[in-house]
Amino acid sequence: MAKGKTLGEYIEKWHVKKADWQGEHELEVLGVSNVDGITTTSHVKSEDLSGYLVIEPKTFAYNPYRINVGSVGLTPENTYGVVSPAYIVFKVQEGKLIPELLLEFLKSFDGLQQINKYARGTVRKALRFDDLCKIEVNFPSFEEQKSIFEKKLIVEKKSDELETEIQTQKQLLTKLKQSILQEAIKGKLTADWRAQNPNTEPASELLKRIKAEKAQLIKDKKLKKGNTINHPRNLIAESSFPNNWLKIKADEILFVTKLAGFEYSKHISLQHNGEIPVIRAQNVRPLNIDKSNLLYIDRETSLLLDRCSLTKPCLLVTFIGAGIGDVATFKENERWHLAPNVAKMEPFDGCENLINITYLNYFLLSPIGRDEVFKHIKATAQPSLSMSTIRDIDFLIPPLEEQKAIVEKVETLMQKCTKLEEEIKTSEANAQMLMQAVLKEAFEGKQEVVEV
Repeated sequence: MAKGKTLGEYIEKWHVKKADWQGEHELEVLGVSNVDGITTTSHVKSEDLSGYLVIEPKTFAYNPYRINVGSVGLTPENTYGVVSPAYIVFKVQEGKLIPELLLEFLKSFDGLQQINKYARGTVRKALRFDDLCKIEVNFPSFEEQKSIFEKKLIVEKKSDELETEIQTQKQLLTKLKQSILQEAIKGKLTADWRAQNPNTEPASELLKRIKAEKAQLIKDKKLKKGNTINHPRNLIAESSFPNNWLKIKADEILFVTKLAGFEYSKHISLQHNGEIPVIRAQNVRPLNIDKSNLLYIDRETSLLLDRCSLTKPCLLVTFIGAGIGDVATFKENERWHLAPNVAKMEPFDGCENLINITYLNYFLLSPIGRDEVFKHIKATAQPSLSMSTIRDIDFLIPPLEEQKAIVEKVETLMQKCTKLEEEIKTSEANAQMLMQAVLKEAFEGKQEVVEV
């Protein structure tokens, strides 16, 4: 094991201009990316390329001002080209160092630390070739390197196979979740439940009670009649659900509203700390609320805009911009508030116990529900949903007790999906750890590498 050496003992500068090159290959203009390494580029700063530097297979090129973020590449086999003279080009000395292992080192955490250690400058640091040569390294003998490199290729192949399998598992898991939700909102998950509970009150009676409560609220001028579009596209066939279920528009069972833009600009100043959390589009995730990066308003402002406050279980819908159509369930015990890009769908006063919000959320996450949400969205520069289009969403509503049974069934199955997700993440982590163990052996000495 070589110890106390510098990189300069393994590499040599290779500075050949196109005008001086004697090769026969056609040379294309190349660049270096911290993601893709050596890659084609359209950033040609001069029509005269005679001063550009030639790179051949197994040569390194790096941007001295960006190598600290991994902008270094190794020219692949059968690749010949030129790079800007602003780059530095070098090779490893034959029989001393395997180029691919050096590339791994330069892009590793330890390698980047060494690069930053020897880079010069104040405002913008640069690593000259002489500085690169000063980097301290601890490579094994060339024979050991060859053994390590062969092992690395085997691990990479196995890792690629494992990654392909992991991606397949992720796709299958996504399909499984969608299938669970689709089966749930068609009543197939609770077929046995219905057989055991034949006298359950049908959804039509449930709707009568909700309509009576809504009519009274309108009569008492506590609620305005919504403006529903009645979209001509009928996406849900009457024969696709049990006969004691009902197809009901959102406007018939939920109060839908948003925080108007003029209200926002006039009254709200979002703060990083405050009394009342505000739900923005980035906080609305499928089913749940992401509580990271919350902003706040004061209680006085929230009370002033009480219509847009969140004080009871409801659905939150992103209706404009990124994440449009995402739906989460609000079920906090304290007061929250809407931001201008999120609408709420909440039960009418007095109807909170007549509808299961979690069931409605599962419905809107199902393939049928997603079609209902997106049936109104137009392909414009910034797609959006109006409140009237949200009110026009058709729900499939089972009897109340069956709604609860469906939620229980779905949650049980989703917990099993979560366990599968955790197993997939563990497989990904193990694959990454295996590759790190091989590289650690190359740079720090012999280590035990776990086989897959």
